[in-house]
Amino acid sequence: MERFEPARKHAELGAEFYDPVAAAVFPQTILRFRNQLWAERVGLGGLDEDAWIAHFGRFKPLPGSFEEPLALRYHGHQFRSYNADLGDGRGFLFAQLYDLKDRRLLDLGTKGSGRTPWSRGGDGRLTLKGGVREVLATEMLEALGVYTSKSFSLIETGEALMRGDEPSPTRSSVLVRLSHSHIRIGTFQRLAFLGDNDSLSRLVDYCIAVYMPELTAPDLAQRATNLLERVARNAARLSAQWTAAGFVHGVLNSDNINITGESFDYGPWRFLPVYDPHFTAAYFDETGLYAFGNQPDALAWNATRLAECLVPLASVESLEPALNTFWPEFRLQLCAALLRRLGLNSAGEAIDGEFMGALFPYLAQSQAPYEQFFFDWRGGALSAERAAKSPAADFYANPAFEPIANLMEAFAPSDSVNLDHAYFAQERPRTMLVEDVEAIWAPIAESDGWSGFETALADIARMREAYGGDR
Repeated sequence: MERFEPARKHAELGAEFYDPVAAAVFPQTILRFRNQLWAERVGLGGLDEDAWIAHFGRFKPLPGSFEEPLALRYHGHQFRSYNADLGDGRGFLFAQLYDLKDRRLLDLGTKGSGRTPWSRGGDGRLTLKGGVREVLATEMLEALGVYTSKSFSLIETGEALMRGDEPSPTRSSVLVRLSHSHIRIGTFQRLAFLGDNDSLSRLVDYCIAVYMPELTAPDLAQRATNLLERVARNAARLSAQWTAAGFVHGVLNSDNINITGESFDYGPWRFLPVYDPHFTAAYFDETGLYAFGNQPDALAWNATRLAECLVPLASVESLEPALNTFWPEFRLQLCAALLRRLGLNSAGEAIDGEFMGALFPYLAQSQAPYEQFFFDWRGGALSAERAAKSPAADFYANPAFEPIANLMEAFAPSDSVNLDHAYFAQERPRTMLVEDVEAIWAPIAESDGWSGFETALADIARMREAYGGDR
């Protein structure tokens, strides 16, 4: 840990923001995933396996960070119903440290690390399948250019868990995620619910000082307004990136939306097979509240809840324009994310908008495979010959595609188009549809066969390299 730079900034907020807790003692610790690229980036790449397990399976404190893990306190709206009985129920903030590349603060948070005061009768554990799914989600999203938390470590823990939504007993695990913040919209909601304006003011100032120092201002009301605008823009960017990636998070409650705009806390997620605004990920989302096409509205709704919390600190007249930046930012970021996926430069606001306005109706009408389309047309018109040999070529031969093809002629490929990469010589892209995930999990469940999981991670790493992703 020669270059490891620890921190314990969250403790500065005060004891009313968290509860010190102890990690569960597991009967077994088998390392199943280690994010070596990010371990190197935070100065932990030199840990041997025993030391890794000691820190991320037994939760021996990292020197210089928290001596005890912190279970964070928050409230939140869950499927639009307010819940004041939340908080970290099966996880905690284990440590904080600095990104050695950009000097930004990072959190190491857990999932499945045992019971806390906020467990609400749960066992505080994570199934191994849940852990595997989260690793696959974060790796895939990062490769596709989505600003996501990183799965840092996954360790199997040797317990038999009972669950109602998968065959039980089932295997257990503990996950460590790396994220820039675990401060949620629900963190603010708790303080507003309690009427604790002093702590609310302190939280605003902490968030700006630690995560967004460029937003500082002499006046508290202006700082609160600046923070709201940044969170609204962050949420808009995230929802745009999900749209471009064809990703459905599934549970966009206000305790699952953090201020830095990272996708995190994965449960029933899915990727789209084809464009369908009504596609849902969670079997319990019976009304489609968090369906694919509703995700931007869901994040805008959550940003509005933050605005409500900040009313005691700033006027509605100043907060409303800050909140209203969400939709213009979403449109801007969606166009940028789509062009980035296709490896194209902007052709100007008008043509960019015309292309985006034509693309989604075409995808909806044609039902072309979502990921295959973006794979085939990487580079736009430059890939016409390659797309003609695609398994989806019949979709592009249809007259309905002609307006899209014509619009693509206006776009020049970006410097990062990278079509010479071997990934784009494949017939099909790497996908992570529900059937792909189940095919990866089945041999693990049946015979402890991990080769499919390792192959999938290697495929995703190659895809990330092809798309020029910055880890």
